[in-house]
Amino acid sequence: MTIKELAINGVFEIQLEAKEDFRGFFMRTYEDAAFAKYGLNKNWVQEYHNLSLKKGTIRGLHFQLPPYSEAKLVRCIAGSTLDVFVDLRKDSPTFGKYGSITLSADNKKMLFIPPGFAHALCALEDNTMVICKLDKAYAPESECQIRWNDSDLNIDWHIESQPIVSEKDANATSFKEFTQTYGAI
Repeated sequence: MTIKELAINGVFEIQLEAKEDFRGFFMRTYEDAAFAKYGLNKNWVQEYHNLSLKKGTIRGLHFQLPPYSEAKLVRCIAGSTLDVFVDLRKDSPTFGKYGSITLSADNKKMLFIPPGFAHALCALEDNTMVICKLDKAYAPESECQIRWNDSDLNIDWHIESQPIVSEKDANATSFKEFTQTYGAI
């Protein structure tokens, strides 16, 4: 596996390496020593698996407030997704900036996102499945979200049609309201 830091400090792309033959492939998806070299080894306490039935489904921008801010390790196992992360860390030089990466079953990439980020997924194909490990348990009282289409963030979702979003995500707070209420995390 190859690990490299992306343009936003603390976010890492992990390229997995599959050994393929006539049967299919075998691939290591986690190695504590390799992750430790970059400070990414965590005590993963929770994992979720989601399925987006339709292309253009957006889930996010979600995060938890301290002390429940979580690191995430994200991998797409079917289809493809645009993984979007927004820096909400106090005193970060990239506060309020977003980055994105396409994760797919074919490209075999994972993404490590440290605590202090809002996170979203946008299905680029029908029947896209994603697995995400977290280093903190879900705490409903700490859950927050920022609107996926916030004009201050101006995220390019790489889709042409009207996205499919939940009512909760459609009614999420704006980035400006988040900063006025919390400042940062």
